[in-house]
Amino acid sequence: MVSEQKKELVAALLAELPEGRVVAPDEQSALLTDWRGRYQGDAIAVVFPRTTAEVAAVVAWCRAHQVTITPQGGNTGLCGGATPLGGERPRLLLNLQRLDRIRSLDPLGGFLVAEAGVTVAALQAAAAEANRLFALSLASEGSATLGGVLSTNAGGVHVVRYGTMRAQVLGVEAVLADGSVVANLSGLRKDNTGYDWRDLLIGAEGTLGIITAAAVRLFPRPRWQQTVWVALADLDAAAALFVALHETFGDKLTAFELMGRTVFELVLRHIPDARAPWQAEGVPEWAALVELSDTAPASGLDALTESFWGETFANGWVRDAAVALSEQQRVRFWQLRESASEAQQREGVSIKHDIALPLAQIVPFIRAGEAHLPARFPGVRIACFGHFGDGNLHYNCFLPSGLDRADRAAAAAEVTRWIHDEVVRRGGSFSAEHGIGLLKVKEMARYKSDAELALMRRIKAALDPDGLFNPGKVLPEVG
Repeated sequence: MVSEQKKELVAALLAELPEGRVVAPDEQSALLTDWRGRYQGDAIAVVFPRTTAEVAAVVAWCRAHQVTITPQGGNTGLCGGATPLGGERPRLLLNLQRLDRIRSLDPLGGFLVAEAGVTVAALQAAAAEANRLFALSLASEGSATLGGVLSTNAGGVHVVRYGTMRAQVLGVEAVLADGSVVANLSGLRKDNTGYDWRDLLIGAEGTLGIITAAAVRLFPRPRWQQTVWVALADLDAAAALFVALHETFGDKLTAFELMGRTVFELVLRHIPDARAPWQAEGVPEWAALVELSDTAPASGLDALTESFWGETFANGWVRDAAVALSEQQRVRFWQLRESASEAQQREGVSIKHDIALPLAQIVPFIRAGEAHLPARFPGVRIACFGHFGDGNLHYNCFLPSGLDRADRAAAAAEVTRWIHDEVVRRGGSFSAEHGIGLLKVKEMARYKSDAELALMRRIKAALDPDGLFNPGKVLPEVG
């Protein structure tokens, strides 16, 4: 795009919005690069709207000038979905962090209404002030925003109890491609008045509309919690323990996180003050972080859990277990799990995969990977951890040293192809909670049926006929 045309577009945009909303891209260069540093985007400008009306004005302006729009929240995405790349037309980066108001909170109705730029941590804090719980919890919650976690239908560590974001949202407000605003923020549990367009926008990564606010569910705060790091006897014990926990405690089972030895050792190596929670020396081959919670006081539950954990030792599922005895210790236990990604980043470059499997296929898949990948690539290290309770694994691989750049790229592609083929063959998904973005568009073409892709394209064409919203993301190009 010639610089003169760019200057004219920016001048026209500056005239459309209040002062301070439009920023030159070189002043916000960090926002043009994805969190992993894989993609470097470009834009004629970065826009920071403060209201839904301003978002609508930007969209209408972009439609009139045929400028594409990439919406962005905290820029913590892992697949390049918030990086302005794709298509030949001029691009605009629309950062929503300044839409940061919590508009209302209804303890009786059990929901709050917040704008897209409010962070997950701020939502948690607002709910806590009202003695309620906003249930999403994830490592990036200090910077991840409501709009971002809605755009990828994020899950976090408590999906086994509360579901993904789609299950935690009662309604959304959004700007459509013609600049109109649709909103349903009343918090109704029952509203059978036509199509549920809300669920089309959640998980669409900003390709169908720009979510500017949402009504999210709040839950009673737990009055009793137990958090336990379990050193498992072997991998089979993970499935047996999960079934027993579910049968014994039902929806009191809040989290069941699996972590392999490689990941645990990286956390202990790279994270300051990290300590293994068990008295026994050495890190087990597999460990699980279990959290139970209830809105009732502890009466009877402490005795039940003591009996339960005793039975797990008797059954041979557990080698050791450490129970958090204080809130401070509980936080430290969770930090071990939530530091997994940071520890891997400090170790070096790994090939990352965000996969989902039917629960019955998790152990067979892990075993298949342990057999195939080291045989094909001697020296490869598999770093496996994730949300066993909802079937979501983060299955990452450190390739052996000594490979040149070309061989490393070829090996990475082969590893990813084997993993995704194996996952899909077992009825799973190559994208569980990180989205598609730029990273996995080709995988959509490989694994989604022609009928599914055609349906998605019809929806895209109906809601965004000019292809303005986040081009190049989610849907592969035809041909």
